[in-house]
Amino acid sequence: MTGLPVIVGFGGFNASGRSSFHHGYRRTVLDSLEIDKQDPTVLGLACMMKLVEHQDGAYLDQSGELLSAAQVCAKYRSTVKENTLIRRIHSGLFDVTKVPANRNVGLNSDNTTEFTVARRDLPNPLPANWQTEVIDDKVVKVIINGDLSIKMETFRELEVQAAGMLPTGFEPGDHYNSRFHPRGLQMAIAGASDALNSVGIDWQSILSHVDPDEVAVFAASGLGQLDEYGLGGYLQARLKSSRPSTKQMALSFTSMPADFVNAYVCGSVGSIGGVTGACATFLYNLRIAVNEITAGRLRVAVVGSSEAPVTPEVIEAFAAMNALGTDERIARLDKTELADHRRASRPFGDNCGFTIGESSQYFVIMDDQLALQLGAEIYGAVPSVYVNADGYKKSISAPGAGNYITLAKAVASAQAIVGDESIQQRSFVQAHGSSTPQNRVTESMIFDKVAKAFDIPAWPVTAVKAFVGHPLAPASGDQLANSLGVFIDGIIPGIKTTEKVADDVVDENLNILLQDHTAPMDVAFLNSKGFGGNNASAAVLAPHIVEAMLAKRYSAAEIDSYQKKRELVRATAAAYEQDALNGNYHFIYHFGEGIIAEDEIDIDRKGLTMSEFKNSVNLKIENPYPDMT
Repeated sequence: MTGLPVIVGFGGFNASGRSSFHHGYRRTVLDSLEIDKQDPTVLGLACMMKLVEHQDGAYLDQSGELLSAAQVCAKYRSTVKENTLIRRIHSGLFDVTKVPANRNVGLNSDNTTEFTVARRDLPNPLPANWQTEVIDDKVVKVIINGDLSIKMETFRELEVQAAGMLPTGFEPGDHYNSRFHPRGLQMAIAGASDALNSVGIDWQSILSHVDPDEVAVFAASGLGQLDEYGLGGYLQARLKSSRPSTKQMALSFTSMPADFVNAYVCGSVGSIGGVTGACATFLYNLRIAVNEITAGRLRVAVVGSSEAPVTPEVIEAFAAMNALGTDERIARLDKTELADHRRASRPFGDNCGFTIGESSQYFVIMDDQLALQLGAEIYGAVPSVYVNADGYKKSISAPGAGNYITLAKAVASAQAIVGDESIQQRSFVQAHGSSTPQNRVTESMIFDKVAKAFDIPAWPVTAVKAFVGHPLAPASGDQLANSLGVFIDGIIPGIKTTEKVADDVVDENLNILLQDHTAPMDVAFLNSKGFGGNNASAAVLAPHIVEAMLAKRYSAAEIDSYQKKRELVRATAAAYEQDALNGNYHFIYHFGEGIIAEDEIDIDRKGLTMSEFKNSVNLKIENPYPDMT
């Protein structure tokens, strides 16, 4: 029996807020929701942003006023909206008008230049035209004959000043012992914790139902951790006259969003992977989990990605490629003097480059049999993920044939499961939608050709990057979290930052949504086009489709038993949800806890046992090549 990979929990944080229980999604369609669905999201964001603090059923704001939940929503709704999604980079990250820099200055002189300096600050070796005279044990006089070259500390203003940042005031490192952790890894702890807590089943209970090696964590970042606590600090240390720390190099690896989660959140000894594929990284890791679960080699996988690339260095590097929308070009599009930072990302419209973002998204995936056994909530299923390259290329950044293959195969695989009607009338596309002039043409051509091939008359297309920006590796994690919300609320977010579809977009069989669109959906298709020809597409089935499939695989008694167990799981998940709305996220961070005693590991021919795990690792492995041996 082929296992169906079902999503039983998900969580994370990006510019729209917290992903679990669909709050991040609801921020993107906030004005289209009924007020009873708006208010929990607004309240949760107000607590997250430290506008209010929960105290004994009420909320204390910064002025000392006690407010009810309804009063918090009324008072802070506009503040919450203004300080989420894409916006001008705020000073909590860095000052875009005063980014530290150095300028080489040459001082030309026909005479000598003299100054005193601490002995410990002398360069070694001394430049050829330097001479020194000792003044005392600590100070020397420097005499320079001729010209002198110095570096002057100065500041510069960034040409790009918009980004998709975590809600203003929310710092993930404040919620656990995050000393010296790069921001991207703080976000990994936050996202993975949110995902595990959302399941409503204790992680150790899940582990007790499977063998230790039937669990996996697959996650990565695309660039690694580039801030001062990671690779950025390591490379800048000597230029800043300091020394690299013992942690900067180790914590900078792109595999750390998996390594950290294994070591400090899950405590897993199962499979691990940190596959990178540029902007398609999340789908690369999701593909491994889906394939391993369908093959029966894994039963549980935590899949995700975390990236914090909103740094001056990353922004300037992409700007040098003309990949980002600069303030000047954005203003020129609107024929204004000032750039509209809120509308910096405009997928499929007249645009000028993508907008950088930061995000951490994690998903807990099981085979369907284990999900029923545990009574897990099922948010959807991922039957297939496809990855293909472009073949020979003229430019490493140019698009190619691979994405035609990945999307066509994803649609074909879903059509084989749900049939033509669902694909043609109740499916939609989460576009890569990077907001570049090249992307809007090439990706729309792919969608239009595939729509024609499968007789889809007006395929709904959206692009979540319009709201949260492009976080690189986790981009399709943003897409997946957003799609799970669409399945529940039936509203596809319109690309509201785009006023009209650009004239060169190919959309004969497409319905590129510029406003929120209400319609029930059976299937979502996630599409990702990564730098270097890393193309990936996934099919995601709605929970009501999964339930119908399960009803055909399992007996009525088995389904009834599952639903009874699920009520208890839902109650536990709801308790976490209430805490999280109030700003208590229960981040999981087991530093130095539960370490496996290697001298207590027992091995025989049947299996390997560890006292920390209920079940053993099976060593009774059958010969996979009986016809050859």
